[in-house]
Amino acid sequence: MREQEPLTVVEQAERRRVGAVVLVLFAVLALVASYFFWKYYADTPVDYADINDHFKYGSIGSEPANGVPYWIWKVMPDMFPEKLPQRGGRGYENFGLIQEPGRDTPVGFSVRRVLVDRVGMNCALCHTGTVRDTPQSERRVIAGMPANKFDLQAYARFLYDCAKDPRFTADNVLTAISARAKLGPLDRLAYRLAVYQTREVLIEQARRTAFMDSRPDWGPGRVDTFNPYKSLQFNFPMEKDHTIGTVDLPVIWRQRPREGMQLHWDGNNTSVIERNKSAALGAGVTPPSIDNERLKRIEDWLWDFPHPAYPYPVDEAKAARGEPVYQQHCASCHSFDGALVGKVTPIEEIGTDRHRLDSYTYELLSNQNTSYAGYPWRFSHFRKTNGYANMPLDGVWLRAPFLHNGSVPTLRDLLEPPEGRPKEFFRGYDVFDQTKVGFVSDVAEERGVKFFRHDTQLPGNSNAGHTYGVTLSPEEKDALVEFMKKL
Repeated sequence: MREQEPLTVVEQAERRRVGAVVLVLFAVLALVASYFFWKYYADTPVDYADINDHFKYGSIGSEPANGVPYWIWKVMPDMFPEKLPQRGGRGYENFGLIQEPGRDTPVGFSVRRVLVDRVGMNCALCHTGTVRDTPQSERRVIAGMPANKFDLQAYARFLYDCAKDPRFTADNVLTAISARAKLGPLDRLAYRLAVYQTREVLIEQARRTAFMDSRPDWGPGRVDTFNPYKSLQFNFPMEKDHTIGTVDLPVIWRQRPREGMQLHWDGNNTSVIERNKSAALGAGVTPPSIDNERLKRIEDWLWDFPHPAYPYPVDEAKAARGEPVYQQHCASCHSFDGALVGKVTPIEEIGTDRHRLDSYTYELLSNQNTSYAGYPWRFSHFRKTNGYANMPLDGVWLRAPFLHNGSVPTLRDLLEPPEGRPKEFFRGYDVFDQTKVGFVSDVAEERGVKFFRHDTQLPGNSNAGHTYGVTLSPEEKDALVEFMKKL
């Protein structure tokens, strides 16, 4: 065989040039591919160094499965203002959401890029509220307290109503986006596809949660914890389930001493971490999408996160008279060192509205303990109980309305026999009542903004039961309330 002749100097140079061009082309293609992967496919959350900001705006993993594409979410109030509650705010503020200056989203919403930027819910949505000293005062935003003004049900219904509207089309949505931002060609294409996907997902969610229309409305600061869970997580046929599970949103500070207590209103779990992951599912997380690293940042912070101290004057002499009353009538169930704190009181004894207890069924329990199957954190602590758990009362001044279903507006009202408690009152007002300890509840509207009327005669809304302390004298009751301001 004839040997191959050696390459000339010119041929060698040409080969090196071609090789260099090929390498450059591969590098460019790799950079382009990386750019498009990062821009359109990478799972990239917006992170915050400050833990307070992370709690309010950081991702826990709800966006990939249940997030709404950012610009679609942004323009929904622009496109459908007539579907918003008329509560004197701008856009999503009308649902009682907290819009802090300079922030792109209200408290409780995170942004994460999954193909496009998506808006999801996080812990702060239900656990950050506001307080005013007077109607003329500025609102104070307080992390960890119940979201006393936020109407989650009204917010969900708004999204569903937008998706069902025939005007919710790709052309109309893109036109609305164009009034706010200029999208590139690929972004426009991505959003055109996202409109269809968003519409279908929201309409399906509306179908699965249509059972809500046959039950009393939740109102601000409340949620039916487990009935939407049954439908959205496990696809239960809700036409056969007529239970009502509406409860007040709880506080979430100082979690360390709560570990091992019976948690949730009915005490159905003793693991704080498992309870947190259950709540994350309610916020839109799925087992594959949960962001354990970022959720753990919040969990670590909440172990010892303190409640804010009562900020108003306290009559110390009256409070001193109230302390022994508290120790005799309340401490065993509601102090951290109480013998019964964190334990369930049977429904026959506590006598409060049993609807929430009955809504947590054995069927749900058996399904719920399969959640996160295949992961080390698969649920194993959920149990069915026969009553309601005795909660510690740290920061009780921020927990109104009271009882598990929020049916008693103030602490002072709770010390009256059930027949002497308000049969109707208004929720969603954040002006504080320093005398009765709670939020002002006899104001129907403020500057044209109407508040939610809570009717205790409706199913699930009863203010019966918890008759402890009702036989005390008026002076003892007033002293007890004064002392409890300091808890």
